[in-house]
Amino acid sequence: MMNAKLKRVSLALAITALMAGCSSGVKLEDAPVEDRGATSTVPGGANTGSSNQSGVAPVNLDASARDGAGPVGVARIVYFDYDSYVIKGEFQSLLDAHARFIKASPNRKVMIEGHTDDRGGREYNLALGQKRAEAVRRALGLLGVPDSQMEAVSFGKEKPAVQGNSEDAHAQNRRAELSYR
Repeated sequence: MMNAKLKRVSLALAITALMAGCSSGVKLEDAPVEDRGATSTVPGGANTGSSNQSGVAPVNLDASARDGAGPVGVARIVYFDYDSYVIKGEFQSLLDAHARFIKASPNRKVMIEGHTDDRGGREYNLALGQKRAEAVRRALGLLGVPDSQMEAVSFGKEKPAVQGNSEDAHAQNRRAELSYR
């Protein structure tokens, strides 16, 4: 009788500990991207040159850009706040430029790599890195980039851009990188 009670209590404690260990304050299912009408593009992906509301300069498609390096003069990294996968407004023009660049060639493919800083567990950081990559993929999709031209992967904390434990190092590691193939 006592042995059966002890087993039940042990099982209940184990289940409670497992559920508490798997919980997180970050809601990874919430969509961090909203469709704002993609005012900087027109159907067909061409820039008409008239009243471009985003203020983004046209993408340069010269030879160095066509070889897979990405649009010339445009950064390839989106940075995130701590424990977040919400794309900040300051990266909208970067995403606009990359969307136009990708849509200019149906054979062009982009790999979106999600990364985190070294705080947190391996599994959590892999999930957060994937959510960051997916947020960028969804934002590009809202700008008209076909899913067939994008792939989102997570490296979690496994490929830091900068070594160190300072806040500056952590901030540089919380990112999604666009790499062309």
